[in-house]
Amino acid sequence: MDNFDAIDLRIIATVQNDGRISINDLADKVGLSPSPCARRLRILEEKGVIKGYTAMIDQTKVGLPVSAFASIKLERQREEDLDRFARAVAGWPEVVDCYLMTGQRDYLMRIVVRDLHAYEAFIKSKLTRLEGIASIETSFALDQVKRAEVLPIIG
Repeated sequence: MDNFDAIDLRIIATVQNDGRISINDLADKVGLSPSPCARRLRILEEKGVIKGYTAMIDQTKVGLPVSAFASIKLERQREEDLDRFARAVAGWPEVVDCYLMTGQRDYLMRIVVRDLHAYEAFIKSKLTRLEGIASIETSFALDQVKRAEVLPIIG
């Protein structure tokens, strides 16, 4: 965070809590006038610090109550195998999070579906058809205790 001054950090912290804040309100909160505030916000967006703006949706209320966490072990961890897996996962809308991991497993994915039948269909039609997978272990979430997209930015 050495590249950011205190105002940049306040802008980041503010917009991650309220992506719909007006530039005037943002400027007031961070102690700038609207024009320089808008310029700083645009620079943070252009640098990719602020990657976009989204609404947080309650997955249960839109008919996707099941979160499955799948740990994937590949047969080999060669670069081309890792790349092939990452390309495939990028096109699967059911996979909402995917991490390349250290330890016993290569990937950890969170898959969101409407029910166990939909998860089974995802496994059979997509995941098991991908070449190079040695094993899949799945755990199902019983409840979501915390979910946050807000990073602990101190400005």
